[in-house]
Amino acid sequence: MTEKGIKTNHQNQKQWKVQSSACDYIGSMMFCDRLWWNLVISTVDTANAASGMAVHDDCKLKFLELKAKRTYRFIIYKIEEKQKQVVVEKLGVPAESYEEFSASLPTDECRYAVYDFDFVTEENCQKSRIIFIAWSPDTAKVRSKMIYASSKDRFKRELDGIQVELQATDPSEMGLDVIKSRSN
Repeated sequence: MTEKGIKTNHQNQKQWKVQSSACDYIGSMMFCDRLWWNLVISTVDTANAASGMAVHDDCKLKFLELKAKRTYRFIIYKIEEKQKQVVVEKLGVPAESYEEFSASLPTDECRYAVYDFDFVTEENCQKSRIIFIAWSPDTAKVRSKMIYASSKDRFKRELDGIQVELQATDPSEMGLDVIKSRSN
């Protein structure tokens, strides 16, 4: 190697060292930045996990039809764990009674339900209330109860217009008399 080649090589090494230390500094900032973003992303993921499952668009559309057009008497919603979302399980036609609605809820599985309750006030006025029911029977699996409980608030936020909320573990806790007293 010539003297000129040695100087050039030496200058390249110095330049590389400067670039390397700058990259180390920038790299550590990027590393810290990545750690920060990973922390933010994991926090958001944790918040979403705590707030519940995704809500299928059909759930909102059917609820709007119940609320605005009164197309249904009730809607029963189910969490599909594999799809990680809340879906519509059953739609009740306007002619169905409250007894048919309560019989539609499974005895050993959790569900969400919305019921369009019509009643007459003491002043003889016809009124209607949209009732949200979180059905969590004692015989349901603990995991299912936990998933439904942690998803309830987020799901309810998606259904704008709920006027009364009930949480029931047994049919007597959501009887017609309970609904009437809560609707006034």
